[in-house]
Formats: sequence, C-alpha cells, structure tokens
Amino acid sequence: MVTDKRIGVVGFGYIGSVIGAVLANRGARVIGVEPNPRIRTLVAAGRAPAPEPGLEELVSAAVLAGRLEITDDPSVLSDVDVVLITVGTPLAEDGSADTSQLTGAVETIAPHLRDGQLILLKSTVPPGLTEKLAPILRRHANTLVAFSPERLAEGRAIAEFQTIPVVVGGVDPESTQAGVEFWRGALDVDVIQVSSATGAELVKLADNLWIDLNIALGNELAQICDRLGGIDVLEVISAANSLPKVQHHVNILTPSIGVGGYCLTKDPWFVHSMGKSLGLDLQTPRVSREVNDAMAEYSAASIDGVIGGADASPRLAILGVAFKTDTGDVRYTPTLPVMKQLLDRGYHLVAFDPFVDREELGGELGIDWADSAEEALRGADAAAFFTGHRQFADLTPEWLAEHLPAGAVVFDGRRYFTRSEIDDIGARGLRYKGVGR
Repeated sequence: MVTDKRIGVVGFGYIGSVIGAVLANRGARVIGVEPNPRIRTLVAAGRAPAPEPGLEELVSAAVLAGRLEITDDPSVLSDVDVVLITVGTPLAEDGSADTSQLTGAVETIAPHLRDGQLILLKSTVPPGLTEKLAPILRRHANTLVAFSPERLAEGRAIAEFQTIPVVVGGVDPESTQAGVEFWRGALDVDVIQVSSATGAELVKLADNLWIDLNIALGNELAQICDRLGGIDVLEVISAANSLPKVQHHVNILTPSIGVGGYCLTKDPWFVHSMGKSLGLDLQTPRVSREVNDAMAEYSAASIDGVIGGADASPRLAILGVAFKTDTGDVRYTPTLPVMKQLLDRGYHLVAFDPFVDREELGGELGIDWADSAEEALRGADAAAFFTGHRQFADLTPEWLAEHLPAGAVVFDGRRYFTRSEIDDIGARGLRYKGVGR
C-alpha cells in the first residue's frame, strides 16, 4: 500500500504530474520538486500543468486533501521514502539523448538523499545510463537505485498508469526487489522484473521503436493503396490483423499524416545513436523515422492533388492541430509540417482545435484561428481532419454538407470515416480523400 509512503517526484511536468497526482489520490503523501515557477504555481493552485484529461481533477483533489505539495527545494527529499525522477531527455542535434537535465537533477538531489531510500528513474535514457548515475546517487548515502520505464500514452495516461504492467530493473538485486515491492504496493498492476537496469531501459526504447516501425508499415501500405486506386487501406489492415500469430494477432497500426509527440519522434533516434556507439549500423530506426516524417509532404501533396488548384489561394479548414486525440499537446505534432507544406503551396489555412493553447504555437505559422468548427468551415473550399478528437465524430456527412459548398473536399487525415460515411459524403455532393483511402 502507498498510504504510508512519502514519495518525492523530481520533475513535475507531463509524466511527473500524472504519476504524482495518481499516487497522492491513492493515499500517498507526494512532494514534487520542480524548478519551473509556472508549474509550481499551477500545482499549488490545484491546477494541472499538462493538458491531460482528468489530471486537473486529480491535482485539485490531492492538493485540497493535503497529500500533494510542490517546491523547488530538493532538501525535502531527505524526508521521503521513494524518489521518482521524471526529468526530460530531449533529442540532441546529433540524434543522441541529451541527458544533461537528468544528470543535473541527479547531481542536485544527491546530497539530500539518505540511507535506504529507493530511487526510481523513469526518464527515457540510453541503455547503461542508470548504472552510470548510480554512483552519484550513492555518493552521500546507501540508496537503492532502479529503472522503471514510463509507458503511458497521452490522453489515456491516468488510466494506463493504473492498468499497464510496470517494468523494473535495478542496479543490483536488492534495488530490483525494492522497486518490485514498491510498485506492487502502489498500483493494482502486474510488475515485470527484468534482470538489470540496462535491460529495463531498453524495454522503453523497444516499445517505441516497435510503434514507430508499425506505423511506418501502415503509412507505406496506405501509399500502395493510393497508387492502386479504389483500395481502402483500413479494410486491408483490418483483414490482415485477423491472422493469429503465436499468442496474439498481426497488429498493423493505422496510417495518418505522420507521427508526433515527445517520445515517438525521438526514441528511435536514441536507438540509432546507441547502435553507432556499439559499432552497429541499425537500419530500422532510421527507416521508420524517414517514412513517418515524409508523410507531411505526402499528405500535403494528396490534398493538393484532389483540390487541383481550383482557386488561386484555396481556403482550407484544419480540424485538429494537437498530435494526440483529445489532448492539447502540440509537441512535435505532425500537423505543423503538413500545414507548412500547404502554406508553401499557397493555401489559406484556418485552424480549429478545442484543446490547443494557441499561444504555445506562436504566431509564426501565418494561419488564422477559428473558435469553432463551424467558423473554420465558413467560406472554406475544403476541410481537413488532422486530429481525431472525439467531438469531431459529431461532424457528420450531413453536417459537413451544410457547411461546405458542393464539390468541396473532405480530407481524412485521422478522423477515419466509416465506409458508409464515405458513401454518404459522396452522395451529398462532396469529395472524400483519406490517407490510403
């Protein structure tokens, strides 16, 4: 149980705030250590520092109950039982992991640790880094050190944190066991023990490389279907996925305008860079990234191909800008490269996204913003669904026909209209084009 645990969370951004808020609402006393004053102000006021569904309610409840506090003072960690480190590891210019923030955080907290504490690193790192950081974490105290990869998907992070199996690997058997016992008591989930911290680090990279490769396969199947004509890639994928394979089934993921987010866009490059350091020329990480990054130009060309330059400056309504369904996260969103491609082709873009903070994007794109889907479509020559927000499911073919002129194009980048809806779009005098459809 966590009701008797005092937990410190170093780094209270997206992942740290989800973990901290969930554990606090499960009865733990959580203290976040965060240098960013904006985040500290939000959390202290009971507000979420990240646009994750349900997070604000959890943060508010935990703060009001006195189970969640936040500070920039690392000395508070001397009074906790477990320290979770969730500091960002962005992509460096050479494709490797920039671990400077993480190393800095470890150096900062090390003097405040005490004997017997469990230190769990959750930041995505190159394999072997936890082993290198362990001596720093043990410089002033005999701590237990383990790695436990973050495996959460944005938009579903709260539910997944409490349901997905947790992986733990320590720098020694005692640390591994302490990590296993902590997670078994903290969450009602399976805990998977691996034999080393390095193995646990590689698990996260393997997960995200698989996802990126799988999406790349879907994207190239979509291109094949486009070239063949009259073939629906989703129909092909659905049928292919019916094949049993060992304990599971073939599981090809759906294509779209590209891959976004903080992890999927960088972790394959981490693997590629790691391969170089080991004397390996790994092909799959590079190929998956190149395929998925190229979908921006491919999608823009697909849109341009069906609109056909009907106007000197076609007006295109963009529905959805975030990289993930039902979130406002625009970090590395694939929608921005597509929009830049379209702007270069002379399009006038009007965007609507109910979750996105426009200030995060800045004004450099040169696009207009609408306050509703209806406003975005006003005067538009075409509508492009770039994000599959659930509320966009209410934008039916009938509704689209009421707000678009006859012959207008409906581009499906991630809405995934059904076959009957596609037929209905055509019956109402509109033209449909999807990725591979």
